[in-house]
Amino acid sequence: MAKSKHNKKPPLLRCSPFSLVSTLVGCVFTIHLIMLYSRNYSVDLEVSSRLLTHHPVVRELERVEEENIHMPPPRKRSARAIKRKPKRPTTLVEEFLDENSQIRHLFFPDMKSAFGPTRDGSNDTLHNFFPGKIWLDTEGNPIQAHGGGILYDEMSKSYYWYGEYKDGPTYHSHKDGPARVDIIGVGCYSSQDLWTWKNEGVVLAAEETDETHDLHKSNVLERPKVIYNSGTGKYVMWMHIDDANYTKASVGVAISDTPIGPFDYLYSKSPHGFDSRDMTVFKDDDNTAYLIYSSEDNSVLHIGPLTDDYLDVKPVMKRIMVGQHREAPAIFKHQNTYYMITSGCTGWAPNEALAHAAESVMGPWETLGNPCVGGNKVFRMTTFFAQSTYVIPLPGVPGAFIFMADRWNPADLRDSRYLWLPLIVGGPADRPLEFTFGFPMWSRVSVYWHRQWRLPLGGGKMIA
Repeated sequence: MAKSKHNKKPPLLRCSPFSLVSTLVGCVFTIHLIMLYSRNYSVDLEVSSRLLTHHPVVRELERVEEENIHMPPPRKRSARAIKRKPKRPTTLVEEFLDENSQIRHLFFPDMKSAFGPTRDGSNDTLHNFFPGKIWLDTEGNPIQAHGGGILYDEMSKSYYWYGEYKDGPTYHSHKDGPARVDIIGVGCYSSQDLWTWKNEGVVLAAEETDETHDLHKSNVLERPKVIYNSGTGKYVMWMHIDDANYTKASVGVAISDTPIGPFDYLYSKSPHGFDSRDMTVFKDDDNTAYLIYSSEDNSVLHIGPLTDDYLDVKPVMKRIMVGQHREAPAIFKHQNTYYMITSGCTGWAPNEALAHAAESVMGPWETLGNPCVGGNKVFRMTTFFAQSTYVIPLPGVPGAFIFMADRWNPADLRDSRYLWLPLIVGGPADRPLEFTFGFPMWSRVSVYWHRQWRLPLGGGKMIA
């Protein structure tokens, strides 16, 4: 039979002993470098974590408290109602959302337990925080700065807390519409210790008569954030602008010469040509600022740099956390690593927070897991019945931060509460990398539950 060209034996691969030895030496050297780098990084991470763990303040903040909430007895129902639709057990989240719940006071304590500088002669010299309780300003009124953020101003050496001023009646614009309060404006409070807050008034007010204006009271203004531009000397506010049906889905921009306003509203737009809902801004160490917003029907986050004057976005954008349906982004930086905490998309109902990390603010971003520690399982799976809004450094403790969140009260939005809790960056991450093999080179993010806690320095001292 004639030999086919396909029956030919393949040529033998010949390699010299020198080539074989060189290849083996190269492989061993590469593996050694990888192990050396990993070991050095692990040692640095271990030393950094050990130093942070041994910090007396950190040890105090990590002593979390557990919660054991007993469900109320079921309400009496008629035999006919039971036969028509058997009653299933009520969940703790449903009790939280039920404005007539018998345990509602556990989530929204009344004014008797309020805290602040005017409460009972202000004997709290340690400046204790009580997450979930009513927080009073220097005039004895509940603080109105929901969905907000903090600006530390170097010139005035003061902190400024901006947020939604919701001191109005809650209603539904139509039967299936979400709970809402007419736009009143953006509230601003100033402080030198992050506990004693002076009301600086509404620094960006609603439009009362012009129904075509973005800030007309019938529209939506949410999650205002302010950053300072040292090049222009302007304070720039970014916010979520929408109509009552949440179909406009835009960002708005306003500017001021001072941190306490008044801010002049400039315009709204769809950043990068996309819808934008929950959003935040982040200013990096090199003064480059970024806009991060939930887009594409809340299925993905977009992130992109702002122009040098912070008044617009540059035509550069990255899609991150694609298909994960995350919102309420709160971003911060520690030891050249970027971290972000996000919420799921469940309206006013609380859900599980996730922490994320990246070596570049533009990504790729990896998910670290649920950062919540303490309380109980339901508390951890609902972000302590709250939603992220901002993260600021904890003064005097490197690697420690304050996690700011809102405990929304959809039955009475003006009575929504603030949860400020300690956040620590340290220890190994919970999950392996999603896009590559191995474990991440960054630390775990932990938010610790406390019924009561305090800053490292109290007594009205400056802690910046």
